[in-house]
Amino acid sequence: MTESASMATASCSAMNGNAGPAVNGAKKKLHGRAFYESIGSPKFVLAPMVDQSEFAWRMLTRSFIPPSSPQDLLAYTPMLHARMFNETSKFRYNHFQPLREPLALPPNPSDPPQTLYLDGNPAFDRPLTVQFCANDPDELLAAAKYVTPYCDAVDLNLGCPQGIARKGKYGAFLQEDQDLIFNLINTLHKELDVPVTAKIRILDTREQTLAYAQNVVKAGASILTVHGRTREMKGHKTGLADWGTIRWLRDSLPREVVMFANGNILSRGDIDRCLEETGVDGVMSAEGNLCDPGIFATAPPVGEEGREYWRGRDGRGGWRMDAVFRRYMDILYQHVLEIPPPTRQPLYLPSDPEPAPPVIETNGNDGKRARTSEPGDENRPPQKKQKRQRGEKTQNPNLLAMQPHLFHLLRSLVRKHHNVRDALARSRAGDIEAFENVLQMVEIAVKSGIQEYEATNGKSWEDEVAEEERMNAAKEAEVASKENGRENGKGNSDKEEEKDEQHESSVETVRECRRPWWVCQPYVRPLPKEALAKGSLTLSKKERARMEADAVKAKLEREKKVSGVAGGRVEVEILGDEGKGEKVEVPKEGLVCG
Repeated sequence: MTESASMATASCSAMNGNAGPAVNGAKKKLHGRAFYESIGSPKFVLAPMVDQSEFAWRMLTRSFIPPSSPQDLLAYTPMLHARMFNETSKFRYNHFQPLREPLALPPNPSDPPQTLYLDGNPAFDRPLTVQFCANDPDELLAAAKYVTPYCDAVDLNLGCPQGIARKGKYGAFLQEDQDLIFNLINTLHKELDVPVTAKIRILDTREQTLAYAQNVVKAGASILTVHGRTREMKGHKTGLADWGTIRWLRDSLPREVVMFANGNILSRGDIDRCLEETGVDGVMSAEGNLCDPGIFATAPPVGEEGREYWRGRDGRGGWRMDAVFRRYMDILYQHVLEIPPPTRQPLYLPSDPEPAPPVIETNGNDGKRARTSEPGDENRPPQKKQKRQRGEKTQNPNLLAMQPHLFHLLRSLVRKHHNVRDALARSRAGDIEAFENVLQMVEIAVKSGIQEYEATNGKSWEDEVAEEERMNAAKEAEVASKENGRENGKGNSDKEEEKDEQHESSVETVRECRRPWWVCQPYVRPLPKEALAKGSLTLSKKERARMEADAVKAKLEREKKVSGVAGGRVEVEILGDEGKGEKVEVPKEGLVCG
């Protein structure tokens, strides 16, 4: 890091990029569109994702934005539990590291300058919004005061649909208590030195959603993010986000209200379409970004792909997985571990002369690192298998997130290369050598895929696609035969409508998004109706009736693309630094809230 990057300014307000002109010697806090313009009017927004939008991943996503315009991307931190953040210093340090030492007390403007570290560093991690979940205005305010010197805004999560949010009464489970929502936002609006923003989900009717949005804006939110799904739309019930309702909200709210849209974002093309169809100021991506952190980037011109971008003979392409993996590792080396990355050979191009084969520490094809042979080993008795000593578990949020991120990123590659999958599964947080080993395996796999593609003039990939479609067709036929009894009770028009919906929303979207397995690409989630047909989702009579009503509504509004996030887990944290306080459940990686 440069000296200018490592030193903070003396004033907390000077560290925020949203202060207006001086008024009686103090900085005036900007609001609404004035604030939005002060941070560069970003159209690309990296969503808050529990344990998944941490510093290193934000930096990876920012690395695809031109250095001349870093303000084009606004990033959010993972959702932070306000009560835990306020009462437990260990929790603060394990989730937000603006300084090298834990945040012991909320910063004071009169404090001397401190050395900045990672989160919110103005040299490379701005603009940044810190998101909290909360149900108590005082707890939310106390937590927010810790982070205001290191961010541009504080966001209130009103969209988390998970069961943990229901139990803790936060996220989307506050939407029935509009007075509390108003108080939460208004308290931050009045008391913080930075603006407050909020992220909501749509309600059952447009009129209810508009009243909800108006309440949030009236309370003082400078930016309103709308996820075009209801609280019930999650997991296999995710379905399509309703861009039509977002457009209606945009037209119904004053133009000075800054709005972001969230949902149905699988590719850069979806971002452009969403901006046009909804009229919002910016578009937020969650799972689309996890599968392709270059989702906000513009593809290089034909002939200028270099070693990081691959383009096929049909003109379609994407960012190479080995290149993105390398970027990610280099960011971790530089910023988190603060050591130089290892010296590596340039990534493979078909035009390169054939180099000597790289040496990988593997044992066969299982991805295990092998012991190096030494002279005289052949005369020694076989060694007993030693139990590997495990070091102390890391609590660094950037290292803890590596394995989940890489399974998202490499999803299509590990389906084909099980040795990579197994090696990644064995890699433990903090074992950077293990992940470096996986990177080398990925580079070899990508090279082999490109070589085969070139040697067969693209036929190898065409054959893979044809075989996959044949297998999918066989599965669909099997499912259809099991559903014949239920289908016979429906009219022909209903059958045709369902067939058309499935074709447009799943089959065609998969075909449009599919790329060779060595290229970053989105995961297309089946619609609830498809999950139901395959037996991975069961519905009650009430849920089935609602789903059919939603299908009618979706048909009227017109179908969009599929998106969503699944997985995740819950862990118990203990309040206070003595380890004797109240136990609180907090969501962990994979639970993309809101």
